[in-house]
Amino acid sequence: MASFAGVTVSSPTSGSTQSSSVHFYATASMSGTVSAMQIYDNGTLKYKVSGAKIDTTLTMASGSHSVTVKAWNTAGASTYTKISFSVSGSTSTGSTTTTYYSNVDQQSGWEHCGACAGIGGSGSVVSYSMTQNQSSPSIDGNSAMFWIGSGTPYSDALWWKQLGPNPNATHFVYDLYFYYTNANAPQSLEFDVNQALNSQKYTFGTQCSMRGSKQWDIWDSYNKKWIHTGVACPAPPTYKWNHLVWEFERVGGKTHFIALTFNGTKHYIDKYFSPHSTSVKELDVAFQMDGNYNQTSYKVWLDKVTLKAW
Repeated sequence: MASFAGVTVSSPTSGSTQSSSVHFYATASMSGTVSAMQIYDNGTLKYKVSGAKIDTTLTMASGSHSVTVKAWNTAGASTYTKISFSVSGSTSTGSTTTTYYSNVDQQSGWEHCGACAGIGGSGSVVSYSMTQNQSSPSIDGNSAMFWIGSGTPYSDALWWKQLGPNPNATHFVYDLYFYYTNANAPQSLEFDVNQALNSQKYTFGTQCSMRGSKQWDIWDSYNKKWIHTGVACPAPPTYKWNHLVWEFERVGGKTHFIALTFNGTKHYIDKYFSPHSTSVKELDVAFQMDGNYNQTSYKVWLDKVTLKAW
């Protein structure tokens, strides 16, 4: 364990030899409120998170690594710890490239629809919008605000951002923060990743079914139905940033829902579903707002939307 000036790194240990998937666990303690922590590998920023704890796994190249874990408080003061370790071996026999699609909420070119988000792609017409570069509420100063209006009960609005085909990627981590103010307004909130290749579409569909199952549900694409995970999601906290991380993989011709981490608590899902046929080639992330029985108007802000693919 290495510690210095308020930052404690429990994993990895300095002087150790790691596989290419390196688990980082670090905490910060300093005067005031810790606002952010970052990981620098050989001087290059590799990861950042709000708050006083890091708990993540990074894919790192073989060789020696000099890593700095740094923390800041709300007053702008900083502290850090340095560790060194080596990485031996790789996660596959071939060349593996990890792609980070960072700050997707700030990118242009989001596509959207209202009626197409309904059952069978034929729902009610509803007013909706997306407004980027919101300074408040925001973590990094540039959140995206999504709004759905009143109207026919149970209307939906869907947004998605095409990231370009990445057929070699088989593992995905969808990492984002969301903020909202009315826990009674959404029927559910959906967070998806879609990959299409070789005439098959792999839909990693998830939803917090707040007024339905009150669980996190996942999408059985082949049978076109939601499957309960048993992980409760009655209503995420309002007026705060909720941190959502989904881990998926495409393996054996199926979608594999590996794990969900919500506000720091990890749940292993471990469920597999078959894909459905398609003629497109794509990789995208998506967000959907579902209206309740009154179709109450509401807003959701997304920030630091990232997809890691390898």
